[in-house]
Amino acid sequence: MSDRLPGIRPAPTLASRLDAAGRAAFPAASTALGLLLISAPVGLPAAAELRLAVAFTCVFFWTVFRPASVPPLVVFVLGLLCDLLGQAPLGLDILVLLAVQGVALKLRRVLEKQGFVRVWMAFASCAAAASVATWLGTMALTMRLLSATPAVATAMIAAGLYPVLAFPLSRAHRTLAEPRHA
Repeated sequence: MSDRLPGIRPAPTLASRLDAAGRAAFPAASTALGLLLISAPVGLPAAAELRLAVAFTCVFFWTVFRPASVPPLVVFVLGLLCDLLGQAPLGLDILVLLAVQGVALKLRRVLEKQGFVRVWMAFASCAAAASVATWLGTMALTMRLLSATPAVATAMIAAGLYPVLAFPLSRAHRTLAEPRHA
């Protein structure tokens, strides 16, 4: 029965409430787990760039397709996690991820009706801008000139990673993370 229709409905059980909470928390929890796994000390090449690319990808995807699952407070916590796992100045990843979320929210109505390639191109542009913002912010906060190579690498990894992550994220969006299927 729909919540909009009048009638008597049984009270939700503890199991159904836990299931709904788990499904609602899936986007943020899976992103945080991915960031932690990437940051594990296993000698992963370009781990810092990959961590930012995963954060950009997940925040952008979930903001476009399920904005209620990643409110600004969740994005703030994910940015703080990126800051603590990385070596960027504290607060920089928070600001950049919140900016990525803002761009995705602004473009959401247009992008959710577009095909994959257009969403991918919009993401690639957003990731490039976010990478440059991270690079410029790091230079400004550390007061040192830095090579642009990490920013370019982050943008390229993010653009290449989006199709790889979009498939499982969209499957999760339609099945696992959807609270209506509880």
